[in-house]
Amino acid sequence: MNGLQIHITGVVQGVGFRPFVYNLANRLDLKGWVRNTSAGVDIEVDGEQDVLDAFLKALRDKAPPLSRIDELTASFRPANGFASFDIVHSESIPSAFQPISPDVAVCGDCLRELFDPHDRRYRYPFINCTNCGPRFTIIKDIPYDRPKTTMAGFKLCPDCEREYTDPTNRRFHAQPVACPVCGPSVWLERLNVGTFERFAENDDALLQTQRLLTAGKIVAVKGLGGFHLACDATNVQSVTDLRARKLRVDKPFALMMPDPETIEKHCFVSDEERQLLTSTARPIVLLKRKPESDIAKEVAPKQDWLGVMLPYTPLHYLLFADPDLQPLTFNLPPLVMTSGNLSEEPIAISNAEARERLSQLADAFLMHDRDIHVRCDDSVVRVISEQLPVTSDQSSVSSQTQHGSQNTYPIRRSRGYSPFPVKLPFEVPQLLATGSELKNTFCITNGNYAFLSHHIGDMENYETLQSFEQGVEHFERLFRVKPEAIAYDMHPNYLATRYAIERAEREGLPTVAVQHHHAHVAACMAEHGLNEPVIGAAFDGTGYGEDGAIWGGEFLVAEYKSYQRAAHLEYFPLPGGDAAIKRPARTALALLWSLGIEWDDRLAPVKEFCAEDLVTLRMQLEKKINTPLTSSMGRLFDAAAALAGVRQRVNYEGQAAIEFEALADEAEVGAYAFGVESGQVGVRSVVEALVKDVMAGVSIQKISARFHNGLAESVRETVKKINVETGIRLVVLSGGVWQNITLLRRTLSLLQNDGFIVYIHREVPTNDGGLSLGQAVIAANKLRP
Repeated sequence: MNGLQIHITGVVQGVGFRPFVYNLANRLDLKGWVRNTSAGVDIEVDGEQDVLDAFLKALRDKAPPLSRIDELTASFRPANGFASFDIVHSESIPSAFQPISPDVAVCGDCLRELFDPHDRRYRYPFINCTNCGPRFTIIKDIPYDRPKTTMAGFKLCPDCEREYTDPTNRRFHAQPVACPVCGPSVWLERLNVGTFERFAENDDALLQTQRLLTAGKIVAVKGLGGFHLACDATNVQSVTDLRARKLRVDKPFALMMPDPETIEKHCFVSDEERQLLTSTARPIVLLKRKPESDIAKEVAPKQDWLGVMLPYTPLHYLLFADPDLQPLTFNLPPLVMTSGNLSEEPIAISNAEARERLSQLADAFLMHDRDIHVRCDDSVVRVISEQLPVTSDQSSVSSQTQHGSQNTYPIRRSRGYSPFPVKLPFEVPQLLATGSELKNTFCITNGNYAFLSHHIGDMENYETLQSFEQGVEHFERLFRVKPEAIAYDMHPNYLATRYAIERAEREGLPTVAVQHHHAHVAACMAEHGLNEPVIGAAFDGTGYGEDGAIWGGEFLVAEYKSYQRAAHLEYFPLPGGDAAIKRPARTALALLWSLGIEWDDRLAPVKEFCAEDLVTLRMQLEKKINTPLTSSMGRLFDAAAALAGVRQRVNYEGQAAIEFEALADEAEVGAYAFGVESGQVGVRSVVEALVKDVMAGVSIQKISARFHNGLAESVRETVKKINVETGIRLVVLSGGVWQNITLLRRTLSLLQNDGFIVYIHREVPTNDGGLSLGQAVIAANKLRP
């Protein structure tokens, strides 16, 4: 007999790892114990050598599907003489940490029980087990045990206690385990003469909610990471009312549909997209809309893509289910399921918060009494299946197999993915990176892990700043991080930057200011485990440049510690700064003025202004009054869309560019020629050709396609010039403009045909939602001696 000591790190708590070890050991007749600690899972076993070898192999090969083993260390020793195999009490180790599982969609076993009339949890909206249910949104601290979650106040009934303590039961130590006798409950309430009143409880609340939604009402539904606002997505009036109440003029709403078959009635769905839809993460997946779909056009105005997700909690399934028909028979139409907030505020998570902030938005509230500890919006992804290089084994992209397709292209990384870490190709100190102003996330690092936060949102108000600060405090506690330094964006007016500088001064910490586009490129490098120089094409709307200009059309030769600006889009003025961002017509006219092109009365941006305003704008440009220079590719898209007549004003970020892309003629092969020379990508010939086509009555569809084709070609030409100078063949595409799938696919094809090895984001968003990861790895390298 020999003994074996094992320590395992990774996502190994809250995923059924201890019962898996217990049952494996008993099947192999091994004696010893297993326990959770703040540092992972520890195991000690006695047995014959060949059996111990088989045990070790099975730990790696047959681990629970939701787990991820990052490191397994084993050492043999003399047998201890154990008489049985036990699961022993968890141990808290000061300063130790380990990754935590994201929230997981309801599993097939629980779904079957949910609709089984003979099961004691029949139609119980909080059914869960070790393989599914809330994790990140209910945990307060580690080790992950019930007393350290928001389920602590629900005392287990005898039946649940038996399941919870039985290692052979799939609910063994499932921390949110509950039933109708001892667990959370739901109810429906509404505002009546200034007072909220309950008017339905438990199953009746769910049935009444169905009736309200069918009748065209808007219902606030408390979910896993916050409230949703729900309404019938086929009811034009309901969707229009929701837009008016939420102050969301055109920005698309997310949809929830009951099953893949329903989704396929409304959208084209590839095998990879179906895999993402049904994955344990259950993100919103961007899908091409079918022309015959009866989803109200007002759900996603002027767009042919819909953001769709499947139900991911038992409560969601019960909302769709017809109680009088066979299980999993659905009687509700597709629902709008948009975040429960007024436009640009954080999502509401507590019942009191929902009553206060959503009372003017919802006709009724489907509430429950399981507290949400961390707000967590739905994740948004799409599929990009172009052939791309295999990622280094050091990165954690392989982990995405449990979250769906390896061809995932994240747009927003939150529920179902956060706080799953990015595994870095090197050790880093304990750092905090505070991210950007828009689509904010923060990142903390410990060891070779980078823990990217859930989606915080646009840091434009006090409520979002509060959410950010609460999130930072929670992550630092969970992952036992006391930052040794803080990294931040160079822009002096970002709230996240101010937080970083003020906190660093208060705590006496060093700081690292990181250029915005360098961070974009470094984020993509880090998630792919790259550790050599790359050519980075960082395209977005706004990023503070080292020369004080607004950058955004950048070609960088970059490594983690430093970068060189090899080329950039030609500068043009941005009259009024943010005012121009909201009115693409201003950007278009400024671009024409900078190139010496006449403001012809037939052009849509010229028609947008009265004669007096045109004089004022021209004077502002000539006298350089609040006209910062920009090399922003996002603003160039705005100008092109305005000149083409697509949109002169926007009410959400990127709207003009998104609608411009949606119109592109896929069959068009013509291309506007950008000038590429002396480190600049010139736009004169593009603008002249575009204006000529507009005057000649060429269709917007062809104009859009020619602009996209020309830009993709200019990227190829610029990258080729930099390659000649540097010999670098690795290319990284990062920044919000690369959410434009037409541009991305055409650029990928051109670069790959020329033999370049191209990397795009697979784990963190290409937009500013991934920026904090880049800040963290840059800071780590700059702080090295």
